[in-house]
Parts: sequence; structure tokens; C-alpha cells
Amino acid sequence: MENENYYQKIGLKVGLEVHQQLDVERKLFCNCPVTPQGDNAILSSFERRLRPTRSELGEIDIAAYFEWKRGRKYIYQSSENTSCLVEADEEPPHPINIEAVRVGLAFAHSVGSTPVDELHVMRKIVIDGSNTTGFQRTALLSIGGSIELSNGKKIRISTICVEEDSSKKLGEEDNNVIYDLERLGVPLLEISTQPDINTPEEAVETALTIGLMLRLTGKAKRGIGSVRQDLNISVRGGTKVEVKGVQELELLPLVIENEARRQLKLLEIKELLLQRGLKKEDIALNFVDITDVLSKTDSKVVKKLLSKENAVGLAICVPKMRGLLGMEIQPGKRFGTELSDYAKFWGGVKGIIHSDELPGYGLSINDVRAIYEKLKCSEEDAFIVIIDEERKAREGLRAVVDRLKMAFDGVPPETRAAMPDGTTRFMRPLPGSARMYPETDIPPLVITSELLSSAKQLAPPTPKEAIQLLVSEYNLNEELAKELLFDENYALFMDIAKLLGKGSYLKTVAWMLVQLRKALKREGFQVENITKEQYVSLSQKIYEEKITKEGVEEVIKYLCNNPSLSVDEVMDKLGLKPLDMEAINAIIKKIIEENAKIVEEKGEKAFGIIMGKAMEILRGRAQGKIVSELVRRNINEYLSAKKG
Repeated sequence: MENENYYQKIGLKVGLEVHQQLDVERKLFCNCPVTPQGDNAILSSFERRLRPTRSELGEIDIAAYFEWKRGRKYIYQSSENTSCLVEADEEPPHPINIEAVRVGLAFAHSVGSTPVDELHVMRKIVIDGSNTTGFQRTALLSIGGSIELSNGKKIRISTICVEEDSSKKLGEEDNNVIYDLERLGVPLLEISTQPDINTPEEAVETALTIGLMLRLTGKAKRGIGSVRQDLNISVRGGTKVEVKGVQELELLPLVIENEARRQLKLLEIKELLLQRGLKKEDIALNFVDITDVLSKTDSKVVKKLLSKENAVGLAICVPKMRGLLGMEIQPGKRFGTELSDYAKFWGGVKGIIHSDELPGYGLSINDVRAIYEKLKCSEEDAFIVIIDEERKAREGLRAVVDRLKMAFDGVPPETRAAMPDGTTRFMRPLPGSARMYPETDIPPLVITSELLSSAKQLAPPTPKEAIQLLVSEYNLNEELAKELLFDENYALFMDIAKLLGKGSYLKTVAWMLVQLRKALKREGFQVENITKEQYVSLSQKIYEEKITKEGVEEVIKYLCNNPSLSVDEVMDKLGLKPLDMEAINAIIKKIIEENAKIVEEKGEKAFGIIMGKAMEILRGRAQGKIVSELVRRNINEYLSAKKG
């Protein structure tokens, strides 16, 4: 509750965009397979340079414009098995994949979203090289709808779109970016919510619920890179910031927490600027060449930067901002980091050096004083230095000044990337409406009643409905059913149930796939070594009552370290062949006879001692419930015989 109050106080608003690859037969606009078949060796490569185009109104999207200004060359690698002339942009796109549209409409039906009458494919300008065309094809499927969280709160759906995935980035060399075309054109569903999410926990549950419902269609791809979440985040007094590329669900709360903290710190800096009597006009672009000052330093870092051809040291004085550049706004990142990101993006420089981090980089206090004197800065001022080619240094400082002026407005609207540590970094300006225009190569698709009817057959249940089904049809308790539903092994459980049929054994199978696996993972066992085939084999043993619950645990522990063995081989090594009732009873009678004195002294209270000794021998070879019943019965029979 305290956490909720904090986020309510800061006015946190989050909108979520879930991008899920679809497990359909072919790509969205060609006949290439979604899943590669056979040899996928690279057969060819080609190069492209991309430039922005004007919208129907003659406007150029700012994000696309500045990507183009970076002047990059893109190298694409392709395989005949996974891409064709459509991906290379040498052939017009084929008609849209109806199967992908059907899956999107199925999801829309489940969340109460209203389908469009006609599906029109649009071009969304993207010139970071991830699309050979310079745009991504996307189509609006439906509008509205909602999902319900466990606390009863409804998160409104804004839009559901079907679109093509982008190329996979392989790396960068100098100013060249290398992409693989295998992923380009794979169908995606994009589900966007309204900014109704007010806590990180709600964001996680929303993403989980949407992801689960997509999986329940049976048409969602699994594995690394098959799903990602983008976020639109704002706090009270700020503005919307887009955070892209959260691939791990566990990272969502940390990304939201750190981005909210960053925005609050930027608003704090805005107030401090006003308190210091500063105005935007006070931040001037007055370059000063301080190469002569820097050439006298003993700093190895500075000497190395200046040793490059045509390198100079340019600096600007920033009035009354001493101490602000060094303010931490995210864990391990300061306001100066924001300025550096802009300088890197616009100027192509390696970074900046600012006064709040000095002495440092080998620069002494005397070096700092000399820079202050050269720039004619006062003690309350700060300075920023870039060492690079003069043109790049000027562009970098120009971007720094632009970013400093944005600080007077608080939080600049921009697109940021989610980092592995849960922080965010500047990617590019927030795209505008000018990035979208119609795709003229693909005719509109009429959403017919027949298409809607067939989509309805694929419509997934809500999480609440799916849990009720697991309880009523598969004999699971509600807690285990919920755990299973949101677990990565849910699909495997359903496959096993389909293969072996329904029955009480499935409760043990669900326990094995979810609760036991998680418990052993916490203990350090390498449960990821267990294969689907081994789980199925163990389920078969459970179904045939050839292994006990305790035996399942022992087998899995052994398989974690010996994954190449079969279940039968492990059971033989551990001596886990199940005993019949007669053999179990004989062992228990013998234990009671060996501990007769304890039984006679404690009577029925000796149960715990005898049960423990029995399970030492019978664990994995007899079900605990059966052993318990036989121990209790044999103790009573022994005591009755003694009395008689």
C-alpha cells in the first residue's frame, strides 16, 4: 500500500505496448517460412543507404530526419531459406497473411475490441536500417476493449495492430550497421493500452495477462526475441517518454521505477534552474577552443584524444549550473550523462567531459582552474568540453546546448532504450504523426463475417476462465492452476494432458512442471537441462503409477547433472522400481519389530518415528500416502496383538 501511495503521489501513468511474434506458416507479406527449415547459411549480402520521405502533407518526421543525418550504411545478409526479393525490397509485397489477421481478430474478440470494417496497410517510417524499405508495414485491426487485473481494475486497450517484424541487428563496424533478414517480415501483433497503469506491479500483471492470452491462441511464438514490451511513461508535471525494448518481464518494474525517478529528478533540476534565476536565453552557444590548455595536461585520456588527426578541444561555459551536471538522475547516471548521450547521437563524438566530474580523467585541479580562466567562468558556473574533430565537436556541443535548454521545460519528449540494468538511455526524438502514410502496393482487406466467425474459434479464454477450466477439467487446486497458467511449462502440460488423457495424475504432473522445478532451481539445480522428452517420459511413469512423487524429485535432481541419461536409466541407477503392497507391508512390519520397544512405550505416538524410518527405505519406491496408511494400520495391529 505504501508503494501504491508513492506512485499515486507522483502521478505515475504507464501505457504498455506488447509486440508478440506469431507462430504462423509464412511471413506477413511473402511466402517465406516464419520458422527456418533446413540449411540457413548466408547466401548473399547487399548494401543500402536510407533517407526520410515526406508525408502526404509534405512533412518530414523528426526522428527519421536525424537518423538520416547520421549518414550510416546498412549491410544486409540474407538466406534463400528465410528471405526473398520482398525482404530485399526488389519485389512488391504479396497480399497480407490472412492467418495472422485471424489470430489478431481472435485476440480482439476476447478483450472486447471492435474490429475495423476494412484493413488498410500503412507505412511507418523507420530508417535505422532495421527495414530495407525505410518503413515498417503495419495495419490497424481493432480499437478499444479492456483486460481485467486480479484486483478488478480494468486496463483499457487502445489499439490492436498486425505488423511486420524488423531485421535482426548483428553488429556495427565504423559507420556500417549489419543486419540479418531472417526475422524481417515475421508477423507481429501489437497490443497497445491506454495509460491506465499506475504501478510497476500493474504493468507486470498487464503484460503477463496479454502475453498469456496470446499464448492461449496457440499461435504465439516462444523463445528469446519473440516478445518485447515498449512503455509510455510519465509523472505529474512531466510529459510522455517512450521506452523501447524491454524483453525480460522481470525488468519491467525496475525500468518503470528508474524512468519515473529520472523524470522526477529532471523536474527537480528545472526548479533549481528557476531558483538560480536562469533563463533559456542564458545558455549560449559560444565555442571556445581550449586545445592549448589541454595540451599542457598530464592526463593520458586527454592526450590520447588530442593525438587523433584534426582533433581539437572545444568548450562552452554554462552559467550558474555548477553541481547540476553531476546530479544523479538514475542509478549510476547523472544529468551529464543525458548531455553526453545527445552529443554522441547528434555529433557522433565519444562523449563529453564536464566540470562536475573533475578533477578526474587525469585532469588535475590546476587543469580545471586553467579551463575556468580560459572560458572566463565564475565559480558558480560549469563547463563542458568535447575533444574530437572540430566539426563533430561543434555538432556535439550544439546538441548539448539544445538539451540544456530543454531542461527549463523539465522532461523532454523522446524515445529511450531500456538497458540491461533497468536504466534508460536516449535513442532519438519522439516520432511524430508525419511518420505514417498509406501503403499503395497492398489493397485493403474487407473484414468479412466469415473471417470474424473463424477468428472466434481461435479466441482465447480470459485468465479467470482458463483457471476455472484447469480446476474443473484437470483436477488442479486454484493456486496450482494459477501458477501453471502463467508458467512457461503451461503448453507442455496441455500437450501431456492431450497425449495421455485427463486424470488425477495430472496434479502430480503440474506440481512437477511448476512447483518442483522452481523449488529445485532456487536450490541451485540446473533444471534447464531437463528436456521436454524427459518431462513427458516422467509424466508417463506417473500416469502408469510406476514412480512416486518422491521418486520424481530424485530423478529430476539426478537428471540435472546427467541430462544425457533417459528416465528409465536414472530410475535403474537409483533403484526406484516401485514396490507392490505386499513388499511395502513386509518392510513396515520389519521396522516395527526392530523398534518394538519404542512402539510399546509411545503407542500410537510412535507413528512419526516409524514413518520416518520407513520413508528412509521406501522413498521413491512407494507413495507417501500409502506408506502412511500402512504404518498407522500396522502399529495399531501390533498394539492390539500385545494387549490381547
